[in-house]
Amino acid sequence: MHDTTAGPPALEVDRVSHRYGARQALREVRFAVAPASFTVLLGLNGAGKSTLFSLITRLYATQVGDIRIFGLDIRRNPGSALRKLGIVFQSRALDLDLSVMRNLTYHAALHGIGPREARERAAQVLARVSLEDRARDRVRNLSGGQMRRVEIARALLHRPRLLLLDEPTVGLDIKARADILGHVRKLLAEERMGVLWATHLIDEVAAGDDVVILHKGEVLACGPVGQILAETGEPDIRAAFSKLTQADDDASQAA
Repeated sequence: MHDTTAGPPALEVDRVSHRYGARQALREVRFAVAPASFTVLLGLNGAGKSTLFSLITRLYATQVGDIRIFGLDIRRNPGSALRKLGIVFQSRALDLDLSVMRNLTYHAALHGIGPREARERAAQVLARVSLEDRARDRVRNLSGGQMRRVEIARALLHRPRLLLLDEPTVGLDIKARADILGHVRKLLAEERMGVLWATHLIDEVAAGDDVVILHKGEVLACGPVGQILAETGEPDIRAAFSKLTQADDDASQAA
C-alpha cells in the first residue's frame, strides 16, 4: 500500500470478522486505505463487500475486530469518524419526485448545514460532477448514470476526506460506467480524497491503484497492482484474480 507515515490511514480495517448466525460472512479481514489514494475492493458477488461497507458505516455493529477512519475508532468516536466519511451505497436512495437541488439540500440539512450554505455547497458539488445544469430537474428525468453522479455529489456535501462507493456502476452502460469512474478519479486528483471503490468488475482497476481482493469473506491479497502481479507471477490483474480465487476454491474443496 502507499506510504502512510505522514499520518493515520484514511481507513484501517483490523482483523474484522462477521457472522450472520452460523454463516461466516467475513473472516479476519485486514487492510488499510491510504489518504489521497484509490483502493479497489475487488470481489465476486457474495464476497462480503456490502457486509464490510455496512460495518464501516455503522449500519451493522462490529462483532470482532476494529475499524478506524483517520485514526478514529468507529465504536468509540462514531460521530467524529463518520463525519470524515462520504458513502454511495449500491441501492439508490434519491427521492425521484424531488428536484436534484431539493434532494441535496434535504440531505445537507441532515448534516446540520443551514439552507443558504446548503444551496452553495450543492451548486459546488454539482459542478464537480458536471451536473450544474440539471439542478432544477426532477431526479426521475435523469439517466441512471446521472442519478449516480447526483449520489456522489450528495456524499460530498459535508466535505468528507474518505469516499466509499459500493458497486457504483451496477446496471449502467459502458459509457456511463466510464463517466462515473472518471469523475471519481478526477475528484481524487483535485480534492486529494481517499477512495474505496468496491466492484466485481476487474476492468475498473487501473495500473496505479491499490487493490484488496476479497473472496468468500477473506482477503487473499492486498497492495498495489504491481505488487500483486509480482506475487502471483501473472501478467495482469484479471489473471492474478483468477489464480488467487481458484487456488482458494481448490483449497476449500480439499479441506
